Amino acid sequence: MKTCRTGVEELYCPNGKQIEKTPVVAYGDTHAYTQCDIRSGLNCIEYRRKKKVRIIKRLKIIKTKKTINNKKYQLIIKQKFKTMEAITASARQVAPDKPGQAINGPGVLPPPMKPMIIDATPKERTALSNVANILIKAFGHYEHPDYISSLHLNAFQLLPERIAGILSRFGADFSGNQYGALVFRGLTDVDQDALGATPPSWKETDYSKLIKYGFICSLLHGAIPSKPVQYYAQRKGGGLLHAVIPDEKMSFTQTGSGSRTDLFVHTEDAFLFNQADYLSFLFLRNEEQVPSTLYSIRSHGDTNEVMEALFKPIYKCPKDANYDKEENAGDDVTTSILYGNRKRPFIRFDAAEQIYNEKAGQSTEAMSNLVRFWEEARQLIYNEFIPESGDLIFVNNHLCAHGRNSFIAGYRNENGQMVKCERRLMLRMMSKTSLINISSVTHTDDPYFIMEEHYGKLFQKDPSQQ
Repeated sequence: MKTCRTGVEELYCPNGKQIEKTPVVAYGDTHAYTQCDIRSGLNCIEYRRKKKVRIIKRLKIIKTKKTINNKKYQLIIKQKFKTMEAITASARQVAPDKPGQAINGPGVLPPPMKPMIIDATPKERTALSNVANILIKAFGHYEHPDYISSLHLNAFQLLPERIAGILSRFGADFSGNQYGALVFRGLTDVDQDALGATPPSWKETDYSKLIKYGFICSLLHGAIPSKPVQYYAQRKGGGLLHAVIPDEKMSFTQTGSGSRTDLFVHTEDAFLFNQADYLSFLFLRNEEQVPSTLYSIRSHGDTNEVMEALFKPIYKCPKDANYDKEENAGDDVTTSILYGNRKRPFIRFDAAEQIYNEKAGQSTEAMSNLVRFWEEARQLIYNEFIPESGDLIFVNNHLCAHGRNSFIAGYRNENGQMVKCERRLMLRMMSKTSLINISSVTHTDDPYFIMEEHYGKLFQKDPSQQ
């Protein structure tokens, strides 16, 4: 068969006889031809009939395949939607089998009383480990400028889809049903032999052994999306990842280095206006089996009379116990405990420093309001989760406060007997969702380094001169 430029086809019979040139009449992929001359007409007519049947059959097959492919495509899309609905429901703590429930309607669901717990699958755990190893080869360190600048892109491309989806929705959910914390159980494997013994304090930490975990933590923050930062108020910076280790010299302090007393729930750096938006706590060791404590402002439900009083800008907050006594008091600045939406507010609160610190200097009204609030809030503290190696807690620092129970560092209870063990080792990372909003309090040459000392006041000395 030949086609000329004028759109006319030449058709040859099986016996080689040419059918008269005829314009094409399209039937999809088929063509109709006029009858050939009488001398070979029968053969040509029969050939045309058989060819048309074959083409029609071929069309039916193609149509059937397209239908099957369309059905497969529709099935894949439906499965994707179901997966995303499940992720959305879990991130908002709404049961997937109750799609008709609104998350914002009054009285639809009771206030959240505990964090959402996600069990990482072996496949997700392996994927995270492989991704971290690849990033180590590509960038060397989780603070590499090229890596940090493209963190959000790396997070959404490299994280397991389910984990990235949960974190992305968590970062945009401030509803009444959002507790403000996620627990990832078994997120990563920890090589205890490679880690070595826990050092006496964070100052002796060998961070070269923690690079892999720094990449994993930073990817989680990147999925919010949020950017890891460091604070001069915390260890004069100390990098984007902090090892939190019990220090015998500080065992009775209200700090991460303490151990012998309960660490009261608090939002991180409650004495700053530009405190971290999100925190991650990756547990490399918790052989003492110390429960972590969490408290969410959402557990109260909508704002009540006791909470309403906390919107008044009359409360003081000294710097935490990491500072010397002379520096701890801070400036005579007052602010509110609750802020933002009055029905579903955010919180900036430190029970140890604002209630139990005698040098806080609260007014009579402020202390009365704080005590009333604390009596209500302490009943809502969640302390049922005991982290294991490889578990991670991710916290919205504007919704949820954190702490821990007291313990004896380096010892665990086995059937009533105190048995020696490796001391607890946790990694903390903090992040901010916007570098623009904190530019007035960051280091001139480092937008990830926050220089705020106390409620807007900046440290006067340049870090390079310390």
